[in-house]
Amino acid sequence: MGELQKKKLLFVFVSICMLLLVGYEARPFHHVEMNGMISVAHRGASNFAPENTQSAFRKALELGADFLECDVHLSKDGELIIMHDDKVDRTTNGSGYVKNFTLAELKELDAGGKFHSSFAGEKIITLNELLEEFYGETGLLIEIKKPSMYPGIEERVVALLGEYNDLNSIIVQSFDIESMRKMNTLLPELEVALLIKPSIQSLSSQKIIDLTSFATYINFNVSYVNKREINQIHNQGGKVLVWSTKNQGWVDKAYQYDVDGIITDFSIWPVEGPIQLVQE
Repeated sequence: MGELQKKKLLFVFVSICMLLLVGYEARPFHHVEMNGMISVAHRGASNFAPENTQSAFRKALELGADFLECDVHLSKDGELIIMHDDKVDRTTNGSGYVKNFTLAELKELDAGGKFHSSFAGEKIITLNELLEEFYGETGLLIEIKKPSMYPGIEERVVALLGEYNDLNSIIVQSFDIESMRKMNTLLPELEVALLIKPSIQSLSSQKIIDLTSFATYINFNVSYVNKREINQIHNQGGKVLVWSTKNQGWVDKAYQYDVDGIITDFSIWPVEGPIQLVQE
């Protein structure tokens, strides 16, 4: 093959790549009509910015999320740290369990570079920092992760939230039923939510009565809940949030089931594009 032909082929290849990139960037976006449902930004707008960071939460606010969802662990020195995993490995340049770092040590880690180089230097934040910036601006859904790993974490969350007079825009949730029962006892005016682990077995009527006796929200993966459960929760005065894959199909299912809100990675969806899983 001659030099001229090689140059022509290279030009064609680059041109095709540029067209594909432009096509991707120009892909239209549309806002999903919520029809009265609340939108909860899962770890912030975590499709646009590093999850559970100020950038992700600010972007979610910009996109109109009704609630910011975050995850909380305890540091070695007892600070409430916002991070999904119990280890820092996946989202930062560090390695090890959150509980083995002091706040100062966690602040030295880069929580943005793994997402994209433009976010390099993004810092891990605390629940206190989240509240200082976003309290009163939007609702906050705070998930306590693995409370059994952190004895006394409920008391620390209550102590922090106790500094705020109006808790109407704050919900605390967990997969741990007893932890949320404890939160309800410690701070009755606070709404608590229970995350239900995916199971083919439905909640019994008696179980729903028990859970709604202290929890305002019972939250499910939309693939593992049925209309009977949702109706019974509503009949007991409870509410339901759901999460699942980001496509119009599951949003339609949420409408049909008359849930109260959806938990998503961000509050707008591409018209086309890969489906990504929202994992609790």
